[in-house]
Amino acid sequence: MDLFLHRTHFRAGTNGVLFHRHLFICFTIELPWLANRRGESCIPDGVYEIEPFYSVRFGNHIRLKEVADRTGILIHPANDASKELRGCIAPVTQLTGIGKGLDSRRALEKVLLKMEAARNPGQAVFLTISSEHSGR
Repeated sequence: MDLFLHRTHFRAGTNGVLFHRHLFICFTIELPWLANRRGESCIPDGVYEIEPFYSVRFGNHIRLKEVADRTGILIHPANDASKELRGCIAPVTQLTGIGKGLDSRRALEKVLLKMEAARNPGQAVFLTISSEHSGR
């Protein structure tokens, strides 16, 4: 199974659209691109293996494996990238601004359900991230 995230970078944050088989799943929010600086930047474009994960802090969410020069990169709920993210990705049902959105928990549930329904046992799931820069 493959998911595709197409992002647009802005000075104040990054907004994206997540797809599976060319079908819209949800929007995403992240920090701006700041040369992959830990805790300050979104992660680089690339192909990442992802897996369902559980933590006390976020409950059920998704972990990205082997992100260059980073650890602990997750897809977890957040509605304001600048206040709630430190390099992770947050799914949202609606964008309300640059790096801001609504109903993140509901969007994450949708992504997790899509992963569960489309994934075969033992099959790896990959997230392909591509970006463009807005200049704004």
